[in-house]
Amino acid sequence: MNDMTWFTLFSTVAAAIAVAIGMMLPAFAMGRAIAQALDALARQPEAEKSIMRILFIGLAMIESLAIYILVIVLIILFRNPLLEYLI
Repeated sequence: MNDMTWFTLFSTVAAAIAVAIGMMLPAFAMGRAIAQALDALARQPEAEKSIMRILFIGLAMIESLAIYILVIVLIILFRNPLLEYLI
């Protein structure tokens, strides 16, 4: 196998690991945020609007991390900037 094949193989494996870890951690963070919001709603039901607004803003920020990871992985897979150094 030549250098290009090894480089492509390692890039693909690294991208798969990055997607796995990069999507798993925000998912855990979202689950924890929702659980804490439900706990807060159970304690203070009158603060529902405030809690829900802050929850949705936080969930959007957490989801943006997952989207950034996906974009970077797609760049690595389809337009690898390190490829020009190998050729």
